[in-house]
Amino acid sequence: MPGSAPRVLVTPRSLTASGHPALERLGEAGFEVVCSTPGRQPDEHELARLVPTCVGWLAGVEPVSPAVIRASTQLRAISRNGVGVDNLPMDVIAERGIVVRTADGANAAGVAELALGLMFACLRHIPLANAGIKAGGWPRFRGGEIRGREIGIVGCGAIGREVARLVTALGARVIAFDPMEPDLGLPPDRFSYAGLHGVLDRAQVVTLHCPPPRDGRALIGEAEIARMRPGVFLINTARAGLIDEPAMLAALDRGKVAAYATDVFPEEPPRALSLAGHPRVIATSHIGAFTDESVERATDLAVTNLLESLSAAGAHPAAQPDVQPAPHAR
Repeated sequence: MPGSAPRVLVTPRSLTASGHPALERLGEAGFEVVCSTPGRQPDEHELARLVPTCVGWLAGVEPVSPAVIRASTQLRAISRNGVGVDNLPMDVIAERGIVVRTADGANAAGVAELALGLMFACLRHIPLANAGIKAGGWPRFRGGEIRGREIGIVGCGAIGREVARLVTALGARVIAFDPMEPDLGLPPDRFSYAGLHGVLDRAQVVTLHCPPPRDGRALIGEAEIARMRPGVFLINTARAGLIDEPAMLAALDRGKVAAYATDVFPEEPPRALSLAGHPRVIATSHIGAFTDESVERATDLAVTNLLESLSAAGAHPAAQPDVQPAPHAR
């Protein structure tokens, strides 16, 4: 209604489920905070109902259609509480002049540590040992060590470089692919760059930390899996779309891929369990950035980014003209 506070939508599941003190800064700045269904990723219908009434959006990883953005005539800024924007229709957003900000680096430690944990789970068969003991058995699987192994890292942004730092500190050698080849400051006897095929040809463990290709195809399909070493371990804490699911299932069935450890799925939670339920798959429920520390850093930065962007766009309440009601005629 006229004179009401401008609205800001909050949709990340970690924030709608339990809130966060940083969100209070939005209210203190004069915004009305609107949340999607608590603890659940909003679908297109819910977004289409909520987003058009808002000037700002603190967004999660939920898929956003062009139709939602086109209907959002008041929207001025989107602030992600992570680093990826592949869930957003960036071409339509650019046409509308909407600002997009990301919480760069805020969740790097949490996701990198999960990737490392999944490597240990694969190499030491931790889920199988745990399940076997709870079923009354005493399974003993001979595992492997990270020390001395060649770890392939695809993508050396904030998360990939943290993974590289962790595994080299444990005595592994890293072969990385990143088109920009940033200098990570790691010793050359422990770290080197190669093309994607070079990484897949040599690595005993491959971990993905990159966005999907722009053309929408999977980065790891049948041809890429064919290049990998027999018994490779593949870790995915980035995006489900990086993997061609039928090709991965076939590789798991024949043992070409010894284990696929993933934190991400095309549908979350997955209703089809052909991949998630495969005996060679280690599955976690998109918890890479779901740590106390990562949520704290990412939320604080996302709120700051949103307030700055709304202020610059003239959509901050403090930037609105202070219109006083006309005095009554005498």
